[in-house]
This record gives sequence, structure tokens and C-alpha cells, in this order.
Amino acid sequence: MQPSPEQSPHHAYPDHWEADVVLRDGGTARIRPITTDDAERLVSFYEQVSDESKYYRFFAPYPRLSDRDVHRFTHHDYVDRVGLAVTVGGEFIATVRYDRIDERGRPASAPADEAEVAFLVQDAHQGRGVASALLEHIAAVARERGIRRFAAEVLPANNKMIKVFRDAGYTQQRSFEDGSVHLTLDLEPTAESLAVQRGREQRAEARSVQRLLAPGSVAVIGAGRTPGGVGRTVLRNLLGAGFTGRTYAVNRAFAADQGTIDGVPAHRCVGEIDEQVDLAVVAVPADRVPEAVADCGEHGVQGLVVLSAGYAEWGAEGRERQRELVRQARSYGMRIIGPNAFGIINNSQAVRLNASLAPEPPAPGRIGLFTQSGAIGIALLSGLYRRGAGLSTFISAGNRADISGNDFLQYWYEDPDTDVALLYLESLGNPRKFTRLARRTAAVKPVVVVKGARHSGSTPPGHAVPVSRIPDATVSALMRQAGVIRVDTVTEMVDAGLLLADQPLPAGPRVAILGNSESLGLLTYDACLAEGLRPRPPRDLTTAATPQDFRDALAEALADEGCDSVVVTAIPWVGENGEAESGDGEVLATALHEAAAAGPAKPVAVVHVEIGGLAEALAAATSTVALPRPSEQSSAAATPPRAGAATTTGPGPATPSAPATGSGKATTADAGTDGGPGVRAGRIPAYPAAERAVRALAEAVRYAQWRRQAAVPGKVPEFLDDTIDEPGAADLIDTLLGPDPDPRGRPLAHDEARELLGRYGITVRPTLPAPDPEAAVAAAEQLGYPVALKTTAPHLRHRADLGGVRLDLANEGVLRRAYGELTDLLGRPAELQPVVQAMAPRGVDTVVRATIDPAAGAVLSFGLAGAPSELLGDTAHRLVPATDRDAAELIRSIRAAPVLFGWRGAAPVDTAALEELLLRVSRLVDDHPEVVSIALEPVVVATQGLTVLGASVRLSPPPARTDLGPRRLPNY
Repeated sequence: MQPSPEQSPHHAYPDHWEADVVLRDGGTARIRPITTDDAERLVSFYEQVSDESKYYRFFAPYPRLSDRDVHRFTHHDYVDRVGLAVTVGGEFIATVRYDRIDERGRPASAPADEAEVAFLVQDAHQGRGVASALLEHIAAVARERGIRRFAAEVLPANNKMIKVFRDAGYTQQRSFEDGSVHLTLDLEPTAESLAVQRGREQRAEARSVQRLLAPGSVAVIGAGRTPGGVGRTVLRNLLGAGFTGRTYAVNRAFAADQGTIDGVPAHRCVGEIDEQVDLAVVAVPADRVPEAVADCGEHGVQGLVVLSAGYAEWGAEGRERQRELVRQARSYGMRIIGPNAFGIINNSQAVRLNASLAPEPPAPGRIGLFTQSGAIGIALLSGLYRRGAGLSTFISAGNRADISGNDFLQYWYEDPDTDVALLYLESLGNPRKFTRLARRTAAVKPVVVVKGARHSGSTPPGHAVPVSRIPDATVSALMRQAGVIRVDTVTEMVDAGLLLADQPLPAGPRVAILGNSESLGLLTYDACLAEGLRPRPPRDLTTAATPQDFRDALAEALADEGCDSVVVTAIPWVGENGEAESGDGEVLATALHEAAAAGPAKPVAVVHVEIGGLAEALAAATSTVALPRPSEQSSAAATPPRAGAATTTGPGPATPSAPATGSGKATTADAGTDGGPGVRAGRIPAYPAAERAVRALAEAVRYAQWRRQAAVPGKVPEFLDDTIDEPGAADLIDTLLGPDPDPRGRPLAHDEARELLGRYGITVRPTLPAPDPEAAVAAAEQLGYPVALKTTAPHLRHRADLGGVRLDLANEGVLRRAYGELTDLLGRPAELQPVVQAMAPRGVDTVVRATIDPAAGAVLSFGLAGAPSELLGDTAHRLVPATDRDAAELIRSIRAAPVLFGWRGAAPVDTAALEELLLRVSRLVDDHPEVVSIALEPVVVATQGLTVLGASVRLSPPPARTDLGPRRLPNY
């Protein structure tokens, strides 16, 4: 909403303060500045507030607002006096206001940095988290306007408002003065306030998803009068799944006396239904969707699944139609799945919701599946159905204009029915948030991702995403840092999901291989080596092996403390008559189930070739025997927990316990760490190829290792604080950028970069210009022989192979001769821009970089200088801020890492000094977002210490940090 012309012209309407937020109950609301056009809305809002709430706001009976009050509360300068309103359906449901004050509590202007703040929430909307969301936003506005503290006077009986302030996480002081509670809040964000904000965000967004997945009633808008069509198909699937709630068919073309369709009540509009509808599935042409959304919004529908196409995937006109759809739905407090969605499924026995077009609905299980593509969704559902896998929930989000994979990560994080999250993503709308949520979720249950549209410029139509400059390999590395299992194909995603959902996590990489085919065992052995596992020699049971032989061998392998997992290979065995028998798969499956149930909790996978009924029998869960609870275990750290089991040592809360289900999964409360007998005889994943089984197992091994490490997170060493001048660096950056910085940024000169890096304890070896031989000699005498002579022209920088670098020049004669050869070979000094630099101790040349990507955030990178990183792409990446563990992993995760650790008898280099340098660079970029790029090249790492020979730094006005501000949904 824009201000009227009478609004104060010297303070423009701050439209960037407008935000859509998700409230505690999962509904949405809009927060925006109050303008002079809001007088009638304010009066109407105040009339709906109870006398008690008015008394708490004004400390006296205050039945109505005077004209003067209305003028004061709607006229703001957006600097010293600011008012924000929360709206639903265009009407106010809450307001907040601050007035800047001086130390005596009188109205003031800057530089006064304190403000008095007051809230008022309609009684009907109290308890929805409205005031908490408002506090986050008004605090951000105040910080932007130079206000550092809020003061508030609250009556002692107003416990709700006192709790809002107390629970916000800000540093605060409380006192009792003149019959009221005086509160002072320091608005500087703290670790506690950020944790509170993100906790509220998680609960609100999870609740918004739950409202869609567990409705009490569903209306299908667009259900046709005759069989067939999208709407009628969804209605049929709802009924076929046995939805436990109430179902309605809606179509404005129904006759007034239609009565029922497929046995459910038929209505011409939602308004005709005599109860509130929780979820509406919209299956009408795009031009009729606004009418349907308005009908839903005006009658209290909580959420929409929009199957209709014709939106952003159809070009500019469709994109605008999609934006308007989101704006319209949010104005009524509704969230949207879609448009162009395939539908949603919730297999909970308490819901049994199939509001989708899925031709083969999946069985109940422990896997949550999110996909942005309907076609991929169909393929995944079909594949899971064929392999006997079950799902807890399924979502096909289409253009994901509103609800995205991030929202479902929030939901699955605490969902007791989901042990593994599978996501097919074609775009990441908020990569920083995705990484944060994925890391938290992966600490308690696996997150497996396939990223489609990986190459630059191939973002799918209809997906509004920030432009990223980092390559896909970097995105993959950052996902793995967050614990995400990144795979390349949907087949690999299903393979990994099946193993993670039904098997415990492996304690290590040691793999036992057994079976009745020596050749298949050798293929499995080779595949294990290729994936970095440690296989034991395959055990050949011979083709004469019986199911009992398999049972005994598997039991023996599971009991062996020298193995962490088992791969069973099976081909049709030879019967007494000499013919291959392939029809006894159920017998073999029973034998394997029995051995797995009786043995220690270790993952088992089966590779089979043409054994009829084996895969199906292995996928059928048998009896479940609960593990002992942690308090009953004699040893709490024998082996890691199941894939989806919460741990008490991880960085997230334990997942609530759930009853055992047909998946054969033990309850998360029972998912202990005892390595002894007592696991369930559940599903055992089967694979038609050794490579597929081993790849899934290898992903489980790597994930288990990450999860063990995540239980004890890394940290930034405290000793760095003594050698870092953060305030000095900030002052220097302000000086270098100037009062009116170029939004495109500016590169720093060599000396400027050296000075800035020096504030963080990073010493760059000085270089002196050498425009002629005499200057080169003078520079060498100043620095001391031996020296290096290098060109710095952009086309020759770091190109020793082109002859632009001469090393170990021991005296003046050698230096002059090298200077002449350089200019004769490559060109005039003015073109070459030669410099002289003192020689550094010999070592390994490396490169350290940090960049700010607009989508992913700050990224720290490391590799060996030259061909390994530039030609082969052998570079490792971590998100900033990096911990000591991240730094150690960074230098060890490149393929050429052995060069740093004594390859071929060479002396190992000082990796501790290298790790410290990485941490210093990370700290610099994290402390100062104006530093948008750092490149240290080369960094010569010797056996003791290192030398930074070259450095380039670029500064720019700090980019917006959407992940640190108050909660908000993406704008449309």
C-alpha cells in the first residue's frame, strides 16, 4: 500500500518493510507500515478489541479513539515515529508503534537511540504469535533507523505481553515503577534471539504444512459432472484412499438440486457448505482460479492445492498471474501448494489423504517425498510402488510459488511418521535457508536430494530463484557439508532411501560380502573399492547353497565385530536335478529376515539376479521387536542409531516417539545404539545390480560419519580473537568504500589489501614495482636477495608456464639478465607490469578464496594452485563461518591432498598453519559482509609456516542478508 500525497515527502514510504509472515497456527498475515489512508481500518480494528485489552494498552478505560488519536496513530515519519500493522483480508488484526525518546523519556530525534514501543492485538487473534512476529519486525525497523533499545511499560496483570518481551531472547532489564513493569530491551541480535526466531519459524512453517496434510475436510473445486477430468480424478482418489475427514465436490455448473457426486455432497460454491472447509483442491482453468480463491478465503479455508496450469510456466503473463494468485491467497491467510501441482498424499492412518492424480498410490511407510515435477513424481511413486516401499507423505509442488521444500523440511524435522526425507529439486528459492534447515534435519534423519536443472541458465519455467554464480560442484560440496546426501538420479535417490529407511546406520566402512556366485561377489567387491569402502574378501557359498546356508552365513557375518555391514549376493541356485531354481525367493527372504532379526543391528542389502519373488518378499515387513530403550542398555555407544532415529547428542531435539508401523521401523524413542540382538525383522532392500546396492551403502556410510561428527560440532579457536582487530578493519573498510560507495564495488590496491588482511593476522609478502631494471635492482636491495621477478599483467598473472616468473635471483647481475629476458620474450615493461618480491621458503603452492554468492552466501574455497584447481576443478568448498573441523576437512577433501601430507616421500607441509589461515579468511568475510571477494594466490605452504605471495580483495556495499532478518515469506 502506498501513502497518500499528504504523507511526509522527505521520508518515502518504506515498502521494503512489507512482509508476509507465517503465524504460530500456520496461517499467514501481512505486516506493513501504517499510512494516512488507514484511518477507517484503525477505527474498525479498535472497535473489535476488548475493553480489557484496551485497558492494558492505555492503562485506563479507553472505549474509543478520538480524531486526534487516529491522526497520531496514522501519521508517521518512518524514522522517529513508526507504526506497523498486521493485516488479514486487508483488515487490521494488530498494530505496533514506536516513538523515539531521549534519556528523560521525551520525544526526540537522532542521535537518540531509544524508543518507547507499544502493541495492541485483537483478542480473536491473541495466541497466534502475532505480537512475537511484530516484535521481530519492529526491532529490525528500529535498528535500521539507528535505535538500539526499546522501552516498554506493561501492567503487571498483562502476562501475555510480558511473556512476549521475556521470550524474545534479547538482552533485557526489568524493574517495577509506579505500578507498572518497566522493560528495556537491547535490540542487538543475540545467539538466543536468533535461536528463538528460528525456533518460532520452524514451528509456524511446520504447522502450516500440517494444516494442509491433515485437514478435517476437503473440497474439490472443479469436480466435473461426468466421470473423468482432473477434479473428478482427485475426488475419486480421495474416496479410494479412505480419507477420514469430510469431502465435498464444488462446481459452479452443478444444478441447484445436484445433491451428490460419487456419493459426496455437491455444491456450487464453498460458501454453500454449512461447515468450515480446511483444504481446497483447485482444479479449474487458470482464469477461474481467482474466483475460487476468493470464495475459499471469504469462507475460512486454511490452504489450497492448485492443480491448475497456465501460470509462470507459460511466460510473462503467466508469471504475473502466479504472483497475483500468491498475493490473493496470502491476503486471506492461506498457503498454496502449486500452481501446476500434482497433488499431496498423507498415509497416516488417522488421515489417509490422497489429494493427488497418482495412478498408483504408495503404501504407508516411513519415507517423506517432495518433488517439484509432476512427471518425476509419477515416476518415483511408480518405482517405490514396484519395490514395495512405503511413504509417510508425498508432495508435488509444481511451480512452488509459495510452499517449497524448505517448508517440508521444517515439517519432517519433527514428524514422528517420517524417518527419511527425499527431495527432487529443480531450483532452490532460498539456498541459505535450505542449507540451514537441511543441516538441522540431517542431524536426526537422512535428507536425500536430487538436483535437476543443474546447469547455468536452465532454471525451470515458473521458478523464481536468485541468480547464483557458483558451479554445481560447489553446490554439491555445500550440501554435503550440511549432511545432505546428494545423488545424481532419481533411481539413486530411491536406492538410498530404501536402505536408509529400513536399515540401521553402519558404524564404519567395513563390508562383508557373501553369496552363491563368485563372479557377483567379485563385482560387489570392486564396487566397494570404487566407493571408498573397505570390503572383506567375498565368501562364496557356491551355487549349491540352500536358504539355510544363507541364513547361517549372514548370521555369522553380522556377529563378526570386524564388519559394519553386509551385502548378500544371490543368483538362482541349482537344484537336485541340476536345473536352476528361481522361484523360491520367499524361502530365501525368510531365511535372511530371520538372520537379520537375530543378529546385531547392522545394515543388510541384497543383490539378486532373476530370483522370482525375492525382492517382493524382502520388501514385506515381518514382526517388529522393539530395541531396548537407552536407559535399559548396558552400552550406549556400541553402534550408531538407525538412519531416522533421533539422538540425544545431536544438535537438534529428539524426534517424538511413534508406534511401530508396517514399515518395520522401530520407534525413534527405541532407536538405541545397542549392537546386540533385538532389532526388528523388517524390510531388507534388494537391488538388481551390485553397483546400485554398494552406492546406496556408501552414501549411508558417509552420512553416518557426518552424523557422528555433527554430534560434536566444530568451533572457531579462541586464540584468533587476540590477533584480530575487527573494529580497525571496520573503520578501514568504511574509509576505503567512502561515504557514497559505488554499488558495483571496487578492487583494492595491493597495499590496501595488505593492510586490511593484516588486521586479521594475514601477512602478505610485499611486492615492489619494477618499471625498469634500475627500479628492479633498487627493490631487490630493499627486500634482500634472493628475489623473484614476476609479471602482474592480467593475462600473465599466475602463469609461470608462460615464462612470466623468474625465481631465486641471487644478485644484481642475475636480476638484470632475467629482466632483459623477460621483456624480450613477453613485451614491454608497461605491458608486463613487473614486480620484485623476496623469495619464500619452498613448499606447495595453494590457493585460498572466499566469495559472496547472492544465492548461497559466503563460500570458502581451497585447492592446489595451477592445473589441479584450474584445469581439473579439484577445489573444496565450505560455507562461512567455517569451524576448525571445516578447515581441517577442507584441505583433506581435495583429490590432490596427499601432496600436502608427504606424497612419494616428500616432507609433509604445515597443514596447521594452513588451517589457521583458512579460519582467518573465514572470520574476515563473516565479520565484514562488505568484503565480497578474497583471493590469496599463491599461498606457499612449507614444512614450517606458510607465505602468502599474492592477494586480491574486492569491497562492495554489503548485500542484503535475508537469512538474518525477521521471519518473512518470499515477496510477490
